[in-house]
Amino acid sequence: MRIEADCIGKLAVPDDALYGIHTLRAVHNFPITTELMHPLIMQSLVQIKKAAASVNAAAGTLSNDKAHAIIAACNQLLLGRYADNFIVPAIQGGAGTSANMNVNEVVANLAHRLMPAVAVHPNDDVNQSQSTNDTFPTAGKMALCMQLPGLLTALSRLVQTLLVKSQRYQDAIKVGRTQLEDAVPTTYGRTFHAYYQLFKRDLTRVRQAGEHLRIVNLGGTAIGTGINATHTYQQQILVKLNQNTDLDLVAAPDLIDATQNCDLFVEFSAAMKTLAVDLSKFSNDLRLLASGPQAGFGELNLPAQQAGSSIMPGKINPVIPEVVNQVAFEVIGHDTTVTMAAEAGQLELNAFEPIMLRALLASEQHLQQALTTLVDHCVRQLTVNRQRCADQVAHSAITATVLAPYLGYETTTALIKEALTTNQAIPELLHRRRLLSDDLVEQLFSPAGLTQPRPEVIEQLRAVAK
Repeated sequence: MRIEADCIGKLAVPDDALYGIHTLRAVHNFPITTELMHPLIMQSLVQIKKAAASVNAAAGTLSNDKAHAIIAACNQLLLGRYADNFIVPAIQGGAGTSANMNVNEVVANLAHRLMPAVAVHPNDDVNQSQSTNDTFPTAGKMALCMQLPGLLTALSRLVQTLLVKSQRYQDAIKVGRTQLEDAVPTTYGRTFHAYYQLFKRDLTRVRQAGEHLRIVNLGGTAIGTGINATHTYQQQILVKLNQNTDLDLVAAPDLIDATQNCDLFVEFSAAMKTLAVDLSKFSNDLRLLASGPQAGFGELNLPAQQAGSSIMPGKINPVIPEVVNQVAFEVIGHDTTVTMAAEAGQLELNAFEPIMLRALLASEQHLQQALTTLVDHCVRQLTVNRQRCADQVAHSAITATVLAPYLGYETTTALIKEALTTNQAIPELLHRRRLLSDDLVEQLFSPAGLTQPRPEVIEQLRAVAK
Protein backbone atom coordinates (compact mmCIF):
# COMPACT_ATOMS: atom_id res chain seq x y z
CA MET A 1 0.00 0.00 0.00
CA ARG A 2 1.09 3.58 -0.60
CA ILE A 3 0.01 6.54 1.49
CA GLU A 4 -1.48 9.58 -0.24
CA ALA A 5 -2.61 12.86 1.31
CA ASP A 6 -5.17 15.51 0.48
CA CYS A 7 -6.66 18.51 2.28
CA ILE A 8 -8.71 16.15 4.48
CA GLY A 9 -5.93 13.81 5.58
CA LYS A 10 -4.21 10.60 4.47
CA LEU A 11 -5.40 7.30 2.98
CA ALA A 12 -3.74 4.02 2.05
CA VAL A 13 -4.01 3.27 -1.65
CA PRO A 14 -3.21 -0.11 -3.24
CA ASP A 15 0.27 -0.07 -4.75
CA ASP A 16 -0.86 -1.29 -8.15
CA ALA A 17 -3.84 1.09 -8.40
CA LEU A 18 -3.69 3.86 -10.99
CA TYR A 19 -6.35 5.83 -9.13
CA GLY A 20 -5.52 7.80 -6.01
CA ILE A 21 -6.88 9.33 -2.84
CA HIS A 22 -9.59 11.46 -4.46
CA THR A 23 -11.05 8.40 -6.14
CA LEU A 24 -11.00 6.42 -2.91
CA ARG A 25 -12.77 9.25 -1.07
CA ALA A 26 -15.62 8.99 -3.57
CA VAL A 27 -15.90 5.21 -3.18
CA HIS A 28 -16.06 5.61 0.60
CA ASN A 29 -18.43 8.58 0.57
CA PHE A 30 -20.99 7.45 -2.02
CA PRO A 31 -21.94 3.80 -1.38
CA ILE A 32 -25.33 4.46 -2.98
CA THR A 33 -25.14 1.97 -5.82
CA THR A 34 -22.75 -0.53 -7.34
CA GLU A 35 -23.32 1.17 -10.69
CA LEU A 36 -20.21 2.99 -11.86
CA MET A 37 -20.02 6.26 -13.74
CA HIS A 38 -21.02 5.57 -17.33
CA PRO A 39 -18.06 4.34 -19.44
CA LEU A 40 -18.80 6.87 -22.19
CA ILE A 41 -18.48 9.73 -19.72
CA MET A 42 -15.12 8.42 -18.54
CA GLN A 43 -14.01 7.88 -22.13
CA SER A 44 -15.05 11.44 -22.99
CA LEU A 45 -13.13 12.83 -20.03
CA VAL A 46 -10.06 10.98 -21.28
CA GLN A 47 -10.57 12.55 -24.72
CA ILE A 48 -10.70 15.99 -23.09
CA LYS A 49 -7.47 15.31 -21.15
CA LYS A 50 -5.77 14.19 -24.34
CA ALA A 51 -6.85 17.27 -26.29
CA ALA A 52 -5.97 19.56 -23.37
CA ALA A 53 -2.44 18.17 -23.13
CA SER A 54 -1.84 18.89 -26.79
CA VAL A 55 -3.25 22.42 -26.61
CA ASN A 56 -1.48 23.27 -23.36
CA ALA A 57 1.81 22.16 -24.88
CA ALA A 58 1.13 24.40 -27.86
CA ALA A 59 0.41 27.26 -25.46
CA GLY A 60 3.75 26.68 -23.75
CA THR A 61 2.23 25.99 -20.33
CA LEU A 62 2.91 22.24 -20.37
CA SER A 63 6.26 20.68 -21.27
CA ASN A 64 6.42 18.50 -24.35
CA ASP A 65 7.58 15.53 -22.27
CA LYS A 66 4.56 15.77 -19.98
CA ALA A 67 2.20 16.28 -22.91
CA HIS A 68 3.60 13.20 -24.67
CA ALA A 69 3.25 11.14 -21.49
CA ILE A 70 -0.34 12.29 -20.92
CA ILE A 71 -1.31 11.64 -24.54
CA ALA A 72 0.31 8.18 -24.45
CA ALA A 73 -1.63 7.33 -21.29
CA CYS A 74 -4.87 8.59 -22.80
CA ASN A 75 -4.33 6.51 -25.91
CA GLN A 76 -3.95 3.39 -23.80
CA LEU A 77 -7.15 4.19 -21.90
CA LEU A 78 -9.08 4.89 -25.10
CA LEU A 79 -8.17 1.37 -26.24
CA GLY A 80 -10.08 0.10 -23.21
CA ARG A 81 -7.05 -0.81 -21.17
CA TYR A 82 -6.96 -0.22 -17.40
CA ALA A 83 -10.71 0.43 -17.36
CA ASP A 84 -10.93 -1.35 -13.99
CA ASN A 85 -9.34 1.73 -12.44
CA PHE A 86 -12.42 3.84 -13.16
CA ILE A 87 -14.31 3.02 -9.98
CA VAL A 88 -16.28 6.10 -8.92
CA PRO A 89 -20.04 5.59 -8.43
CA ALA A 90 -22.59 6.86 -10.94
CA ILE A 91 -24.43 8.78 -8.20
CA GLN A 92 -22.08 11.13 -6.43
CA GLY A 93 -21.95 14.51 -4.74
CA GLY A 94 -19.57 17.21 -5.89
CA ALA A 95 -20.95 18.01 -9.35
CA GLY A 96 -18.81 15.31 -10.97
CA THR A 97 -15.50 16.22 -9.30
CA SER A 98 -14.94 12.61 -8.26
CA ALA A 99 -15.28 11.41 -11.86
CA ASN A 100 -12.95 14.12 -13.14
CA MET A 101 -10.35 13.39 -10.45
CA ASN A 102 -10.60 9.64 -11.05
CA VAL A 103 -9.57 10.29 -14.66
CA ASN A 104 -6.92 12.84 -13.67
CA GLU A 105 -5.31 10.40 -11.23
CA VAL A 106 -5.40 7.43 -13.57
CA VAL A 107 -3.96 9.43 -16.48
CA ALA A 108 -1.21 10.93 -14.30
CA ASN A 109 -0.12 7.61 -12.76
CA LEU A 110 -0.31 5.75 -16.06
CA ALA A 111 1.69 8.49 -17.78
CA HIS A 112 4.43 8.12 -15.16
CA ARG A 113 4.31 4.34 -15.48
CA LEU A 114 4.74 4.59 -19.26
CA MET A 115 7.48 7.23 -18.97
CA PRO A 116 9.15 6.83 -15.55
CA ALA A 117 11.42 9.80 -16.10
CA VAL A 118 8.44 12.13 -16.36
CA ALA A 119 6.52 13.15 -13.22
CA VAL A 120 2.93 14.09 -14.07
CA HIS A 121 0.61 15.74 -11.55
CA PRO A 122 -3.15 15.01 -11.76
CA ASN A 123 -4.17 18.62 -11.07
CA ASP A 124 -1.30 20.77 -12.27
CA ASP A 125 -0.70 18.84 -15.49
CA VAL A 126 -3.61 16.56 -16.47
CA ASN A 127 -6.27 19.04 -15.30
CA GLN A 128 -4.42 22.13 -16.52
CA SER A 129 -6.72 24.89 -17.88
CA GLN A 130 -9.72 22.85 -16.78
CA SER A 131 -12.33 22.55 -14.04
CA THR A 132 -14.75 19.77 -13.28
CA ASN A 133 -17.41 22.40 -13.95
CA ASP A 134 -16.62 22.55 -17.64
CA THR A 135 -15.09 19.12 -18.30
CA PHE A 136 -17.81 17.01 -16.66
CA PRO A 137 -20.86 18.52 -18.40
CA THR A 138 -18.94 18.54 -21.67
CA ALA A 139 -18.06 14.87 -21.23
CA GLY A 140 -21.70 14.11 -20.44
CA LYS A 141 -22.88 15.81 -23.60
CA MET A 142 -20.23 13.99 -25.60
CA ALA A 143 -21.48 10.68 -24.22
CA LEU A 144 -25.07 11.53 -25.12
CA CYS A 145 -24.00 12.58 -28.61
CA MET A 146 -22.13 9.29 -29.09
CA GLN A 147 -25.23 7.27 -28.20
CA LEU A 148 -27.67 9.45 -30.15
CA PRO A 149 -27.14 7.94 -33.65
CA GLY A 150 -28.25 4.55 -32.36
CA LEU A 151 -31.47 5.99 -30.96
CA LEU A 152 -32.20 7.95 -34.14
CA THR A 153 -31.57 4.89 -36.30
CA ALA A 154 -33.87 2.71 -34.20
CA LEU A 155 -36.61 5.33 -34.28
CA SER A 156 -36.20 5.81 -38.04
CA ARG A 157 -36.71 2.07 -38.53
CA LEU A 158 -40.00 2.21 -36.64
CA VAL A 159 -41.14 5.18 -38.73
CA GLN A 160 -40.36 3.39 -41.99
CA THR A 161 -41.91 0.12 -40.83
CA LEU A 162 -45.16 1.89 -39.98
CA LEU A 163 -45.20 3.58 -43.38
CA VAL A 164 -44.90 0.17 -45.06
CA LYS A 165 -47.74 -1.18 -42.89
CA SER A 166 -49.95 1.78 -43.80
CA GLN A 167 -49.45 1.06 -47.51
CA ARG A 168 -50.04 -2.65 -47.11
CA TYR A 169 -53.29 -2.25 -45.20
CA GLN A 170 -54.65 0.92 -46.82
CA ASP A 171 -57.91 -0.86 -47.77
CA ALA A 172 -58.34 -2.96 -44.60
CA ILE A 173 -61.51 -1.46 -43.13
CA LYS A 174 -62.06 -1.51 -39.36
CA VAL A 175 -64.33 -0.06 -36.70
CA GLY A 176 -62.93 3.11 -35.19
CA ARG A 177 -63.27 3.57 -31.46
CA THR A 178 -63.46 6.61 -29.21
CA GLN A 179 -63.45 6.18 -25.42
CA LEU A 180 -63.34 2.41 -26.13
CA GLU A 181 -66.82 2.56 -27.68
CA ASP A 182 -67.62 1.88 -31.34
CA ALA A 183 -67.13 4.90 -33.60
CA VAL A 184 -67.20 5.50 -37.34
CA PRO A 185 -65.10 3.18 -39.53
CA THR A 186 -61.59 3.84 -40.75
CA THR A 187 -58.88 1.68 -42.29
CA TYR A 188 -55.78 0.15 -40.83
CA GLY A 189 -53.89 2.02 -43.53
CA ARG A 190 -54.97 5.27 -41.92
CA THR A 191 -54.34 3.92 -38.43
CA PHE A 192 -50.77 2.95 -39.23
CA HIS A 193 -50.23 6.21 -41.09
CA ALA A 194 -51.28 8.15 -37.99
CA TYR A 195 -48.70 6.23 -35.97
CA TYR A 196 -46.16 6.94 -38.71
CA GLN A 197 -46.80 10.67 -38.45
CA LEU A 198 -46.62 10.54 -34.64
CA PHE A 199 -43.19 8.92 -34.53
CA LYS A 200 -41.96 11.03 -37.43
CA ARG A 201 -42.58 14.06 -35.20
CA ASP A 202 -40.75 12.32 -32.37
CA LEU A 203 -37.80 11.74 -34.68
CA THR A 204 -37.65 15.44 -35.50
CA ARG A 205 -37.91 16.43 -31.83
CA VAL A 206 -35.20 14.08 -30.63
CA ARG A 207 -32.87 15.00 -33.48
CA GLN A 208 -33.27 18.73 -32.89
CA ALA A 209 -32.82 18.45 -29.11
CA GLY A 210 -29.79 16.22 -29.71
CA GLU A 211 -28.17 18.86 -31.91
CA HIS A 212 -28.30 21.32 -29.01
CA LEU A 213 -26.22 18.93 -26.89
CA ARG A 214 -23.22 19.88 -29.03
CA ILE A 215 -23.19 23.31 -27.35
CA VAL A 216 -20.63 23.04 -24.51
CA ASN A 217 -18.96 25.22 -21.91
CA LEU A 218 -15.45 23.78 -22.22
CA GLY A 219 -12.96 26.57 -21.62
CA GLY A 220 -15.15 28.27 -19.06
CA THR A 221 -13.41 26.48 -16.17
CA ALA A 222 -14.93 27.10 -12.71
CA ILE A 223 -17.94 29.35 -13.37
CA GLY A 224 -17.60 30.28 -17.02
CA THR A 225 -15.15 33.18 -16.74
CA GLY A 226 -12.27 31.02 -17.99
CA ILE A 227 -10.06 31.65 -15.00
CA ASN A 228 -6.67 29.83 -15.17
CA ALA A 229 -7.17 28.96 -18.85
CA THR A 230 -4.90 30.57 -21.45
CA HIS A 231 -6.27 32.38 -24.47
CA THR A 232 -4.65 29.75 -26.69
CA TYR A 233 -6.40 26.99 -24.77
CA GLN A 234 -9.80 28.66 -25.02
CA GLN A 235 -9.38 29.21 -28.74
CA GLN A 236 -8.01 25.77 -29.61
CA ILE A 237 -9.43 23.19 -27.18
CA LEU A 238 -12.64 22.49 -29.12
CA VAL A 239 -10.80 22.48 -32.42
CA LYS A 240 -8.47 19.77 -31.12
CA LEU A 241 -11.23 17.83 -29.39
CA ASN A 242 -13.33 17.81 -32.57
CA GLN A 243 -10.35 16.61 -34.57
CA ASN A 244 -10.02 13.67 -32.20
CA THR A 245 -13.72 12.79 -31.87
CA ASP A 246 -15.63 14.09 -34.94
CA LEU A 247 -18.43 15.27 -32.63
CA ASP A 248 -18.66 18.85 -34.02
CA LEU A 249 -18.90 20.44 -30.59
CA VAL A 250 -19.38 24.21 -30.47
CA ALA A 251 -18.65 26.71 -27.72
CA ALA A 252 -21.65 28.23 -25.98
CA PRO A 253 -22.03 31.94 -26.77
CA ASP A 254 -22.12 32.67 -23.02
CA LEU A 255 -19.97 30.30 -20.98
CA ILE A 256 -21.32 31.56 -17.65
CA ASP A 257 -24.85 30.76 -18.78
CA ALA A 258 -23.80 27.36 -20.10
CA THR A 259 -21.99 26.50 -16.85
CA GLN A 260 -24.87 27.20 -14.49
CA ASN A 261 -27.96 26.32 -16.54
CA CYS A 262 -29.06 22.83 -17.58
CA ASP A 263 -31.98 23.63 -19.86
CA LEU A 264 -30.43 21.71 -22.76
CA PHE A 265 -30.51 18.55 -20.65
CA VAL A 266 -34.16 19.28 -19.78
CA GLU A 267 -34.97 19.82 -23.46
CA PHE A 268 -33.38 16.54 -24.52
CA SER A 269 -35.05 14.68 -21.65
CA ALA A 270 -38.42 16.16 -22.62
CA ALA A 271 -37.99 14.97 -26.21
CA MET A 272 -37.25 11.46 -24.99
CA LYS A 273 -40.16 11.58 -22.54
CA THR A 274 -42.51 12.57 -25.35
CA LEU A 275 -41.22 9.63 -27.38
CA ALA A 276 -41.76 7.38 -24.36
CA VAL A 277 -45.34 8.59 -23.91
CA ASP A 278 -46.06 7.95 -27.59
CA LEU A 279 -44.45 4.51 -27.49
CA SER A 280 -46.50 3.58 -24.44
CA LYS A 281 -49.75 4.68 -26.11
CA PHE A 282 -48.82 2.74 -29.24
CA SER A 283 -47.98 -0.34 -27.17
CA ASN A 284 -51.28 -0.03 -25.30
CA ASP A 285 -53.11 0.02 -28.62
CA LEU A 286 -51.23 -3.01 -29.90
CA ARG A 287 -52.06 -5.01 -26.77
CA LEU A 288 -55.73 -4.07 -26.91
CA LEU A 289 -56.21 -4.62 -30.65
CA ALA A 290 -54.45 -7.99 -30.44
CA SER A 291 -56.33 -9.12 -27.31
CA GLY A 292 -57.97 -12.51 -27.44
CA PRO A 293 -57.56 -14.65 -29.37
CA GLN A 294 -61.20 -15.64 -28.78
CA ALA A 295 -62.72 -13.23 -26.30
CA GLY A 296 -60.87 -10.01 -27.20
CA PHE A 297 -60.62 -7.57 -30.10
CA GLY A 298 -58.59 -9.96 -32.20
CA GLU A 299 -58.00 -7.46 -34.98
CA LEU A 300 -54.21 -7.70 -34.97
CA ASN A 301 -52.08 -10.81 -34.93
CA LEU A 302 -48.86 -10.17 -33.01
CA PRO A 303 -46.00 -12.63 -33.51
CA ALA A 304 -45.76 -15.22 -30.74
CA GLN A 305 -42.43 -14.80 -28.96
CA GLN A 306 -42.64 -17.03 -25.88
CA ALA A 307 -44.97 -19.11 -23.76
CA GLY A 308 -47.08 -16.78 -21.64
CA SER A 309 -48.06 -18.76 -18.60
CA SER A 310 -46.63 -21.28 -16.18
CA ILE A 311 -50.11 -22.71 -15.53
CA MET A 312 -52.24 -22.06 -18.65
CA PRO A 313 -51.00 -24.19 -21.57
CA GLY A 314 -50.79 -22.47 -24.93
CA LYS A 315 -51.26 -18.98 -23.61
CA ILE A 316 -49.36 -16.31 -25.54
CA ASN A 317 -48.88 -12.80 -24.14
CA PRO A 318 -47.91 -9.53 -25.90
CA VAL A 319 -44.52 -9.46 -24.19
CA ILE A 320 -42.84 -7.04 -26.61
CA PRO A 321 -45.36 -4.20 -26.18
CA GLU A 322 -45.31 -4.94 -22.45
CA VAL A 323 -41.56 -4.43 -22.17
CA VAL A 324 -41.80 -1.25 -24.23
CA ASN A 325 -44.46 0.02 -21.82
CA GLN A 326 -42.08 -0.56 -18.94
CA VAL A 327 -39.21 1.26 -20.64
CA ALA A 328 -41.58 4.16 -21.23
CA PHE A 329 -42.50 4.26 -17.54
CA GLU A 330 -38.80 4.35 -16.67
CA VAL A 331 -38.02 7.15 -19.12
CA ILE A 332 -40.92 9.25 -17.82
CA GLY A 333 -39.52 8.79 -14.32
CA HIS A 334 -36.05 9.75 -15.50
CA ASP A 335 -37.49 12.93 -16.98
CA THR A 336 -38.87 13.85 -13.57
CA THR A 337 -35.40 13.30 -12.10
CA VAL A 338 -33.81 15.55 -14.72
CA THR A 339 -36.46 18.21 -14.17
CA MET A 340 -35.99 18.28 -10.41
CA ALA A 341 -32.19 18.22 -10.66
CA ALA A 342 -32.11 21.04 -13.20
CA GLU A 343 -34.36 23.34 -11.18
CA ALA A 344 -32.34 22.63 -8.01
CA GLY A 345 -29.22 24.29 -9.39
CA GLN A 346 -28.07 27.35 -7.47
CA LEU A 347 -26.30 30.48 -8.64
CA GLU A 348 -23.19 29.77 -10.76
CA LEU A 349 -23.33 25.95 -10.85
CA ASN A 350 -25.68 23.00 -10.85
CA ALA A 351 -24.27 20.30 -8.57
CA PHE A 352 -26.67 17.60 -9.73
CA GLU A 353 -25.42 16.81 -13.22
CA PRO A 354 -24.28 13.28 -12.21
CA ILE A 355 -27.86 12.13 -11.61
CA MET A 356 -29.08 13.99 -14.69
CA LEU A 357 -26.54 12.32 -16.93
CA ARG A 358 -27.20 8.91 -15.40
CA ALA A 359 -30.91 9.32 -16.16
CA LEU A 360 -30.39 10.72 -19.67
CA LEU A 361 -27.91 8.07 -20.76
CA ALA A 362 -30.11 5.27 -19.43
CA SER A 363 -33.18 6.69 -21.18
CA GLU A 364 -31.30 7.07 -24.44
CA GLN A 365 -29.93 3.53 -24.33
CA HIS A 366 -33.12 1.83 -23.16
CA LEU A 367 -35.27 3.64 -25.71
CA GLN A 368 -32.92 2.51 -28.47
CA GLN A 369 -33.09 -1.09 -27.32
CA ALA A 370 -36.86 -0.96 -26.81
CA LEU A 371 -37.39 0.43 -30.30
CA THR A 372 -35.17 -2.23 -31.79
CA THR A 373 -37.02 -5.13 -30.19
CA LEU A 374 -40.39 -3.50 -30.95
CA VAL A 375 -39.59 -3.33 -34.67
CA ASP A 376 -37.75 -6.64 -35.02
CA HIS A 377 -39.93 -8.82 -32.80
CA CYS A 378 -43.35 -7.24 -33.18
CA VAL A 379 -44.25 -4.51 -35.67
CA ARG A 380 -42.52 -5.92 -38.74
CA GLN A 381 -44.25 -9.29 -38.32
CA LEU A 382 -47.71 -8.24 -37.15
CA THR A 383 -50.66 -8.79 -39.48
CA VAL A 384 -54.23 -7.53 -39.67
CA ASN A 385 -57.16 -9.94 -39.39
CA ARG A 386 -58.96 -8.44 -42.38
CA GLN A 387 -62.03 -10.67 -42.29
CA ARG A 388 -62.73 -10.13 -38.61
CA CYS A 389 -62.40 -6.37 -39.04
CA ALA A 390 -64.72 -6.36 -42.06
CA ASP A 391 -67.32 -8.44 -40.21
CA GLN A 392 -67.24 -6.03 -37.27
CA VAL A 393 -67.85 -3.09 -39.60
CA ALA A 394 -70.72 -4.91 -41.31
CA HIS A 395 -72.46 -5.51 -37.97
CA SER A 396 -71.61 -2.14 -36.41
CA ALA A 397 -74.68 -0.01 -35.75
CA ILE A 398 -72.59 3.13 -35.42
CA THR A 399 -71.99 3.05 -39.18
CA ALA A 400 -75.43 4.61 -39.35
CA THR A 401 -73.70 7.90 -38.62
CA VAL A 402 -73.42 8.33 -42.40
CA LEU A 403 -77.24 8.52 -42.52
CA ALA A 404 -77.54 11.62 -40.33
CA PRO A 405 -77.23 14.11 -43.22
CA TYR A 406 -80.13 12.34 -45.00
CA LEU A 407 -82.45 11.12 -42.26
CA GLY A 408 -81.60 13.49 -39.43
CA TYR A 409 -80.04 12.85 -36.02
CA GLU A 410 -83.17 11.59 -34.25
CA THR A 411 -84.27 9.14 -36.97
CA THR A 412 -80.71 7.82 -37.21
CA THR A 413 -80.59 7.39 -33.42
CA ALA A 414 -83.83 5.36 -33.54
CA LEU A 415 -82.36 3.14 -36.26
CA ILE A 416 -79.21 2.50 -34.21
CA LYS A 417 -81.27 1.56 -31.15
CA GLU A 418 -83.39 -0.83 -33.22
CA ALA A 419 -80.30 -2.39 -34.79
CA LEU A 420 -78.76 -3.01 -31.38
CA THR A 421 -82.01 -4.40 -29.95
CA THR A 422 -82.79 -6.72 -32.86
CA ASN A 423 -79.18 -7.56 -33.77
CA GLN A 424 -79.77 -6.52 -37.37
CA ALA A 425 -77.36 -4.70 -39.64
CA ILE A 426 -78.26 -1.12 -40.50
CA PRO A 427 -78.44 -1.76 -44.28
CA GLU A 428 -80.95 -4.55 -43.61
CA LEU A 429 -83.20 -2.20 -41.63
CA LEU A 430 -82.98 0.47 -44.32
CA HIS A 431 -83.93 -2.04 -47.00
CA ARG A 432 -86.86 -3.35 -44.98
CA ARG A 433 -88.21 0.07 -44.10
CA ARG A 434 -87.50 1.61 -47.53
CA LEU A 435 -86.11 4.79 -46.01
CA LEU A 436 -83.53 5.22 -48.78
CA SER A 437 -83.00 3.64 -52.18
CA ASP A 438 -80.93 0.48 -52.30
CA ASP A 439 -78.42 2.17 -54.62
CA LEU A 440 -77.90 5.03 -52.19
CA VAL A 441 -77.55 2.65 -49.25
CA GLU A 442 -74.99 0.63 -51.18
CA GLN A 443 -72.94 3.75 -51.90
CA LEU A 444 -73.17 5.03 -48.34
CA PHE A 445 -72.16 1.72 -46.77
CA SER A 446 -69.39 0.86 -49.21
CA PRO A 447 -65.87 0.94 -47.76
CA ALA A 448 -65.18 4.18 -49.61
CA GLY A 449 -68.45 5.72 -48.44
CA LEU A 450 -67.76 4.83 -44.81
CA THR A 451 -64.08 5.78 -44.68
CA GLN A 452 -63.54 8.42 -47.36
CA PRO A 453 -66.62 10.66 -47.47
CA ARG A 454 -66.22 13.54 -49.90
CA PRO A 455 -68.31 16.72 -49.41
CA GLU A 456 -69.27 17.03 -53.08
CA VAL A 457 -70.50 13.42 -53.18
CA ILE A 458 -72.49 13.94 -49.99
CA GLU A 459 -74.24 16.93 -51.54
CA GLN A 460 -75.12 14.92 -54.65
CA LEU A 461 -76.45 12.02 -52.58
CA ARG A 462 -78.50 14.38 -50.45
CA ALA A 463 -80.15 15.73 -53.56
CA VAL A 464 -80.91 12.20 -54.75
CA ALA A 465 -82.34 11.30 -51.34
CA LYS A 466 -84.72 14.25 -51.44
